Amino acid sequence: MPVVHDIQAAHPGAVVDWVVEPGFAPLVRRVKGIGEVFECAQRRWRKAWWTRAVRTEWRAFKASLQAHHYDAVIDLQGLTKSAVVARLARGMRYGLANRTDGSGYEAPARWLADVAVPVTQHIHALDRSRVLAAKALGYTVQGPPVFGLQSHGARCAVPTLVFVHGTSRDDKLWPETNWVQFGRRCVSSGFSIVLPHAGDAERERAERLAREIGPQASVWPAMSLDDLVDRMGGTQGVIGVDSGLSHIAVALDLPHVQLYNFPTAWRTGPQVSHGHRHQASLERDPTPEVDLVWAAWQVVRRAGRS
Repeated sequence: MPVVHDIQAAHPGAVVDWVVEPGFAPLVRRVKGIGEVFECAQRRWRKAWWTRAVRTEWRAFKASLQAHHYDAVIDLQGLTKSAVVARLARGMRYGLANRTDGSGYEAPARWLADVAVPVTQHIHALDRSRVLAAKALGYTVQGPPVFGLQSHGARCAVPTLVFVHGTSRDDKLWPETNWVQFGRRCVSSGFSIVLPHAGDAERERAERLAREIGPQASVWPAMSLDDLVDRMGGTQGVIGVDSGLSHIAVALDLPHVQLYNFPTAWRTGPQVSHGHRHQASLERDPTPEVDLVWAAWQVVRRAGRS
């Protein structure tokens, strides 16, 4: 998302289109400065590529993408599948020349690009995309990242914190006893707690946590990504494990503490170097302690007020 802001700051009036999986299209359409959003359902298409319906969808996607001629086509992912899609588009194609630490880079992506751009190996994932686009389009990255993700939700009537307790990997979870202890501290300091969820396992965990924290904690109903962004954007802050929702909290510019059980925060978590004092990454082995998270929350909370 910050790449869109960077491009338009360097080239006022630039039109930026985006190819994205359908599940994330609602997020992209909210980004300030986005033109067309092309939904590319590669994950679903791969499961039934031989069917007439999928072939029809693929042809329609290809035709809509190729209806434009671009000054630049930039593959920010560095995967074979993303490079193939970039190859379909009409225009000079730019991609990553090398793998960066911890990334899922695939070597064929280099050879599918017209111009392969070298990037420093040890680099934050967000910075990697900003640097790649800057080198491709001839400008210099300046200032902290600006996501431009717009929320249209009303501000919560009472101070409210979101607990992002779910993630795709169990080894990234924060212990439930920690959530309860931390939640009770938040309630005692005047906050209400809300718990989103996706799927039965997360819903059951959210319900357990809400019961243990007390009546000031509640479970949000299942909702669309659009609604979730609006609801989250109206809160006063987020505490979350390394997950998509936590990264959305960063993009919404909310006071936020992101929790890591592995030494990977440097690659994906909010950073002081990004200029956001009201957001922080915490990592510990085996997991961040409650007292440490509480202290970090006090810091980002105060920074968010200034």
